[in-house]
Amino acid sequence: MTLLLHVLMLFLLSGGSAEVVKNFELKCGQFFAGGKSPTTFTGSQYEQICQTLNGVAHYATYYDTKNRIPVYSAYRFEKKMGCTRLDKWHIEPQLDKTPPNMAFEDIWGERQALNGDYVKSGYHKGHLAPVYQAQSQDCSDATFTLTNAAPQNPSFNSGQWRVLEENMAGELSEQCKKLSVFIVTGVVPGTKKTKNERVNVPSHFWTAYCCLDNNKKCQFSRGFIGVNENITPQNITVNDLETELAKLYKVKSFEVFDSSLEPPAKKPKLSK
Repeated sequence: MTLLLHVLMLFLLSGGSAEVVKNFELKCGQFFAGGKSPTTFTGSQYEQICQTLNGVAHYATYYDTKNRIPVYSAYRFEKKMGCTRLDKWHIEPQLDKTPPNMAFEDIWGERQALNGDYVKSGYHKGHLAPVYQAQSQDCSDATFTLTNAAPQNPSFNSGQWRVLEENMAGELSEQCKKLSVFIVTGVVPGTKKTKNERVNVPSHFWTAYCCLDNNKKCQFSRGFIGVNENITPQNITVNDLETELAKLYKVKSFEVFDSSLEPPAKKPKLSK
């Protein structure tokens, strides 16, 4: 009976959403331009998640269980919807598997962030797949999982980053309304942690879009990256963003979108 109660409690905390999978290109590849995900890393700390709600997948997340933050979330965009914010955050029970004979509370947050990690931390829960770019109310609700959030400077989250999210939602609705829009938003692990020393505080937030035509070419694409402070993010090409991310992640190369999709691409003039 006790174990059953623990499982029920964990289900309620999770909101009944998300699925940890071995290959999210196969399980939820519809969120990746050309069906190919951004670069993944080697190591058991990384998990691939199809973020679902009520049995429907809404976006995909690549999650770092060691730093307890996502690497990136990938999603589709159609038009600005104006969804209502849920503001009720959930965890992903499949990341913290309950061992036999272990108290339920002992394993909460072993491989992921919890709501308590953000209490009096000085940081907001910064969405990667954001409400402003959600395609339905269910999609908006599905973004409120801690596997889709990372500690973000409050002024940055409510300031320049929010402006960027809104501008992208509004203007891509017009620029790319006859194209298939794919967006990837991610973070770079930093050198700081939250006050309880559990969750890594990203040094940078970044995002990029690809407006794909029927010939699998990005007719419009752009990248943005900003230090986790209230500073205007840089507006750069996707190629330049990938070069910068390779340096920051300390890898030989990093691909946000399949290189065969990229050139030639045009640049929509997003508002400042």
